[in-house]
Amino acid sequence: MRYARTVHLDIDFATAVSRVREALAEQGFGILTEIDVTATLKAKLDQDMEDYVILGACNPPLAHRALETDRTIGLLLPCNVVVRTDGDRTAVQALDPNTMVTLTEIDALRPVAEEATRRLDAALSTLTEDV
Repeated sequence: MRYARTVHLDIDFATAVSRVREALAEQGFGILTEIDVTATLKAKLDQDMEDYVILGACNPPLAHRALETDRTIGLLLPCNVVVRTDGDRTAVQALDPNTMVTLTEIDALRPVAEEATRRLDAALSTLTEDV
C-alpha cells in the first residue's frame, strides 16, 4: 500500500522547509509542531543523520470533520509532513490522506480524505513549480 505523497526538490534543506511552510499555509494548514529529528537523535543518542524535520501540519476544518466522523481518527490524520535531505536533493513527504479511509474502511471519511488530498497535492505541486 502506498502511503506517502512525495516530491523531490533541487534546493537546500533550509529553503525547502521555509517553502513547505508557505505552501501548506496557502492551503489552510498551520504548523502546530516541529520535530528536528536530526538534532534529537544527536542529543539523545549521539547519532548523526541527514537533515530531517517533521512538521505537524493541521487544517482545522478538515481535522474537525474527520474527528466528528470518528474520534479515533486522530491517530491517522495526515498531519505529519517530512522534509529531509535525500542525497543531493530535498524530499518532501506527506501521508496520503486516503490512508485514513483504507485502514478504517469508514466511507464517511472519503470526502475529507479527498479534500485533504487536493490541498496537499496543491501545496506539493507549488513547491516544484518554482524550482
